[in-house]
Formats: sequence, structure tokens, C-alpha cells
Amino acid sequence: MEDNRVIYTEDLTRYFGQQAVVRNLNLAVPRGAVVGLLGLNGAGKTTTLRMLLGMLEPTRGHATVLGKDSRDLTPEDRGRIGFTGEGHFLYDWMSIRDTEKFGRDTFPRWDDRLFQETVDRFGIARLAHVRSLSRGQRAGVSLASTLATAPELLILDDPSLGLDPVSRRALNETLIDFCATRQRSVLLSTHMLDDVERVADRVAIIVDGRLLVNTSLDDLQSRVAIWSVDGTFDPTRAAHVPGLIHSRPLGGRWMLTVADPDAESEAAIARLSATAPQRVNASLEDIVLAYLSRSRAEHSFYAGAN
Repeated sequence: MEDNRVIYTEDLTRYFGQQAVVRNLNLAVPRGAVVGLLGLNGAGKTTTLRMLLGMLEPTRGHATVLGKDSRDLTPEDRGRIGFTGEGHFLYDWMSIRDTEKFGRDTFPRWDDRLFQETVDRFGIARLAHVRSLSRGQRAGVSLASTLATAPELLILDDPSLGLDPVSRRALNETLIDFCATRQRSVLLSTHMLDDVERVADRVAIIVDGRLLVNTSLDDLQSRVAIWSVDGTFDPTRAAHVPGLIHSRPLGGRWMLTVADPDAESEAAIARLSATAPQRVNASLEDIVLAYLSRSRAEHSFYAGAN
């Protein structure tokens, strides 16, 4: 059977000196999926992307990208992968037309139409020079240059960082259109949770170099719940709630975030206070921030990436 995974890692690990930055990472990205890769600064996201792209050797474990070992990617393999990193590198002396011509002369599968549509979406004049562009416009030209190479897999490292709301909307709409056929795949590393909610169908959460969540957005939100509990109890007792991800005080109450709650979990929560706990709606932001707060970082769950 044909492998449907465009990215697959097995126990991918990277040390810098004595410090493990990525630990035993097992990640799968199905073909046609848009996966949001989430984590705090220093969690290991960029190191993971660098290993996937063959820019950094893993200490142990391995990764395959488009069916090839990431350490053995050929120029032809790299031509099937689009990458845009933080900072949006461009040649300042070029105009937009020069940038387009450079891409057309360099990449055999260059798509003029896609480049022009993306630049237009960001409201950028063809005669403008890169040095005169705003940060959002630079992001637009960088994304246009990447998409126009017609990649099968797009890897983005914090592309929305520092962008204004209009530029962020243009970037998100471009990604939605790019993936509309479900034949292209995206791994999007970002801190912008509302961007993930809009464009992604799966989410992977890394905490301290470990992958704690790898599932669809729908599955994540259906399997995690939040209870509001009267704050008169001893908060150390919350640690005994099965599946507890995180607990925090808020306005005289405690908010308990629990994964895969069952009757035992609900009974343990009910025993915390004399007044009945209240179940509240859990947004994607609530759930992700609970994991990133790391009060119970050892608790994790996965769903198949098929």
C-alpha cells in the first residue's frame, strides 16, 4: 500500500551538548493535511523543521520527507518542498519583477500565475523594490516566491510573526486556496492560535521537546474539557484528578482542564468542593495554553494520522 504520509519521524532526537532539544519525536503528517505545529519558544519546533529539511543531523532517530530520508534529500527532492522561515529572506536590491524573473529562471516548475495572484492579494506593486516593502509585504513576496515553485509540501516557520491583521488575513487566505485541492500538504509552525484554527485540520503540540498531542482539531476539542470549581478547596488535591492537564485560579474559582474525562474524572472533580462544579466550553486556545502551561506535561494523547 502506498504510504500516505508526507512527513514521518521515528524517535527523532536532537541534543545540543548535554541538552535534549527534541526528544523521541514521532510525528506523521498525512498527504493533503494542514498541520499546525505549536509550542513555546525553545520547545524544539525550529530544530525539528531543520532536521526535516536536512539542515541539521539528528542525534538519533530518523525522519522521512516525501518518502526520502531527510539526510539524503537530493536537489530534485528539495524542489518538491517549499520553505519559508522567520524573517522572510529576500534580495533587497531586487524589484518584485526581478524577484519573479529570478524565480522563473531558477525553478523549472515555476508558476507565474500563482506568484502574481499571491502578490496581488498582499497589495504589492510589481515595480516596488524589496527594500521599500513593509514587513507584511515582504512576507507576501516571500510566500509568493515559495508557492510559485509548485511544492508538494510546504513548511512554514512562524510566517505570521509581526504581521498586521490585514497581512495575516492575506497569508491565511493564500494558504487556504493553496491547499484547496487536498493534494498539497502544509506543516505550519506558529504561535498564532487563531491562524491555526482557521487554516489547519490537525494540530501537533510540543512541550520541552516532546510531542504531547498529534490529532485533528475536532478530535482535540472533543477529548478535552474544562470545569470551573469553587476555589475554597486545597488546590494540591486537583493533582489527583485523572487526566488533569492543567489547573489555574481565576476570579475565586479554579479552572481544571482534563483530557479524556470519564466518570472517575468527574467524580474526582466533584469531590474537590461542596458546591457543584460547572463544565464550561473549551476553545482551542484554552486547550493549547493548558498544555503549554505544563503543569502536567507528562500527560499526552495521540490519534492516528491516517
